Amino acid sequence: MTTITPLAIADVLLITPKRHGDARGWFAETWSEAVMAKAGLADPFVQDNQAFNAKAGTLRGLHFQKPPHAQGKLVRVLKGAIYDVAVDIRLGSATYGRWVGARLTAAGGEQLFVPRGFAHGYCTTEADTELFYKVDGSYAPELEGGVAWNDPDLAIDWPLAGDPVLSDKDQRLPRLKDLGATGF
Repeated sequence: MTTITPLAIADVLLITPKRHGDARGWFAETWSEAVMAKAGLADPFVQDNQAFNAKAGTLRGLHFQKPPHAQGKLVRVLKGAIYDVAVDIRLGSATYGRWVGARLTAAGGEQLFVPRGFAHGYCTTEADTELFYKVDGSYAPELEGGVAWNDPDLAIDWPLAGDPVLSDKDQRLPRLKDLGATGF
């Protein structure tokens, strides 16, 4: 049976599918429309994405997409491990500006559901880490947004041993207080 655990921000869910193992290995049901609907996840997923990260300490984020093409994400690790973070950027939310994080590993099979209205990012904790994630909104580059991974107002406790490996784009993202209205 899949275990679904709300994190400190209840809309963000840690989902751990049960693995059924024998001498051959294991099997897990990683997505079930019926199980997820019982947990309140009824929006259909429209796109699957996969990402490979060569180095430990690679940090991607914090990213979001504005309405009308906001995206909820279901993230899991196929190889390696990450620290996955969701930041509430919903204006007027009681948890606006708060973040939650969870360690996701290929070995454990954990998944994180990041709802619409959250900025999302992750840091790899192992080299050669590969992720797979489903999104419930189509990609719309004109609606992309982001928040600085090291915004001091957020004070995210990233598990970094040194400087992260960042894209040029992620190095230039604004602080949350400088975003203005995001539409959430």
